[in-house]
Amino acid sequence: MSSDPWGRVDETGTVYVRTAEGEKVVGSWQAGTPEEALAYFERKYEGLVVEIGLLERRVRTTDLSAKDATTAIDHLRQQVEEHHAVGDLDALRTRLDKLVATVESRREERKVAKAKQTDESKHAKEALVAEAEELAQSDQWRSAGERLRALVDTWKGLPRLDRKSDDELWHRFSHARSAFSKRRKAHFASLDAQREDARKVKEKLVAEAESLSGSTDWGPTAARYRELMADWKAAGRAQRESEDELWNRFRGAQDVFFAARGEVFAERDAEQAENLKLKEELAEEAEKLVPVTDLKAARAAFRSVNERWEAIGHVPRDARPKVEGRMHAVERAIQESEEAEWRRTNPEARARAAGLTGQLQDAVDKLQKQIDTARAAGQDAKADKLARELEGRQALLDQALKGLEEFGG
Repeated sequence: MSSDPWGRVDETGTVYVRTAEGEKVVGSWQAGTPEEALAYFERKYEGLVVEIGLLERRVRTTDLSAKDATTAIDHLRQQVEEHHAVGDLDALRTRLDKLVATVESRREERKVAKAKQTDESKHAKEALVAEAEELAQSDQWRSAGERLRALVDTWKGLPRLDRKSDDELWHRFSHARSAFSKRRKAHFASLDAQREDARKVKEKLVAEAESLSGSTDWGPTAARYRELMADWKAAGRAQRESEDELWNRFRGAQDVFFAARGEVFAERDAEQAENLKLKEELAEEAEKLVPVTDLKAARAAFRSVNERWEAIGHVPRDARPKVEGRMHAVERAIQESEEAEWRRTNPEARARAAGLTGQLQDAVDKLQKQIDTARAAGQDAKADKLARELEGRQALLDQALKGLEEFGG
């Protein structure tokens, strides 16, 4: 008979293993020595030790599911319980019991982690739904559309919830996206209609602009182009390809007209600048007639200057007041000389002036006598009042005398 601390072989070749519950038959060995029998079943035991060790490592370091781990433990436990190995089987049972506890602990940890992950996923999806519903009301079509597409990608990356919760949240999320898409589609459909209306209006504006491009009615046509431009801006934008093509035609028509007008105005400006130079020379010639010494000669000379002036034509608008003012000043000086000459040579006016002067002189003399009489009588108050009246009559007399002098004395 042969034995070791964990097993023995009896005389019949039966192999036993020692456990806490007593000896258990391992098997029968008839092919060799008892030592070879024990060695064979000890190797069986070492194989179990290795398998349990590998399972412990997998449970500890991998994401082996609790179900698969439990199946593996049950398989190893069955081998241990069949007692087909020689070794410390009780120690293996203890290790398997600990491994069961570890698996259960891991199961609870994963359950808690999954519950936490589910809760976080639920909150994340609720936040996505809330943002999507807010974006559904936005008019920022491009940025809101891009953000909604990004939210879909984010949603796909989140863990699923229970079917009911996930379906409810997805329904709200999908509805928000659909609402936004519907509003955006309606907006751009309306925009397309507006742009089509704008295209029709602008085609009419272009047609009129092109019809006016050859006009030489400069003022009214330029004013009409300004009105057309205001109408163009008020019409809104057409589709891009139409807008660019119509604008090029509209602008081109204007350019043709204003280029032609510019050439004509340039010629006119050059002519008016030359006219101004000639009129300034005439104004200088006229100014030499002042002061007037010979009225008849001055009148004839001014008439000659004025005839040449009228023949010259227009000058630049901003220069007109100054140069015409110089001529008007000479004309007024000659008119004043004519009026003075008329007063000197008009007998009726001279007689009226002399009569008025005589009347005023008589009134002054009369007042002076009255003043002298009043003072002689001691009536100073009356004399002072008459003196004040005398001052007024004397001033009128002085003025009348001066007017009489203009008639030659």
